[in-house]
Amino acid sequence: MKQLRMVLFSLMIVLLLAGAALAQEHLKLATTTSTENSGLLSALLPTFEAQNNCKVDVIAVGTGKAIKLGMAGDVDVILVHARAKEDAFVDGGYGVDRQDVMYNDFVVVGPPADPAGIKGTSDVAAALAKIAHSKATFVSRGDESGTHFKELALWKAADLKPAGDWYLEAGRGMGEVLTMADERQGYALTDRGTYIAYQGKIDLQVVVEGDKRLFNPYGVIPVNPAKHPHAKYELATAFANFLTGETGQKMIDGYRKNNQQLFFTYEK
Repeated sequence: MKQLRMVLFSLMIVLLLAGAALAQEHLKLATTTSTENSGLLSALLPTFEAQNNCKVDVIAVGTGKAIKLGMAGDVDVILVHARAKEDAFVDGGYGVDRQDVMYNDFVVVGPPADPAGIKGTSDVAAALAKIAHSKATFVSRGDESGTHFKELALWKAADLKPAGDWYLEAGRGMGEVLTMADERQGYALTDRGTYIAYQGKIDLQVVVEGDKRLFNPYGVIPVNPAKHPHAKYELATAFANFLTGETGQKMIDGYRKNNQQLFFTYEK
């Protein structure tokens, strides 16, 4: 009898835990690979999930794909970094209440040998022109991500359309592109946060930084419930407010990899 009671008690505990798990609300977040590759989301989400008794289901893709998921109503909220695309998303009625979350910058990284001779160049367009003219290997995201959009804008600023065996369109996330560029002794445009997270895994060095065109802001946008009534707008808004509120902002500012700050918040 005692053994039976123990079995029944254990079964009851399992059922209670299963019920609690089912009661948890799920929030679908489409975001950039940089927020995942850098480890930032792993640092932020447990606190938000505990505060709101929910589970955040992360879909880490390029910004372009994240925005398309939001437009289709396949997610509840997006966290991305391509301001013109974000504004178009809101203006089209697909998202509401965009908020600034954080920023860092883009950098051009390359092999220690620096075959294009661009290390220390402060003009990123001029640096890209030298890469193209020297036909040094350049690995592009090629995935309609925020980083890819920025890269294309910079090539345009250099009055160039990159093409040829030296220009590789990976169609991969930022971490994979850094690994590929490292293996091929090539150059790449990356957000600084992911690069810092990958230091120690690759030999690539920062060769171009500081150009004001390399500024990289991130925004959070709940999907518009008027467009997609099934979207979990209240929970999405709670997530946006968490990221931009005191707790989230302190966690973002305090997040470090290799003793370096990856993302910066806005003064309020």
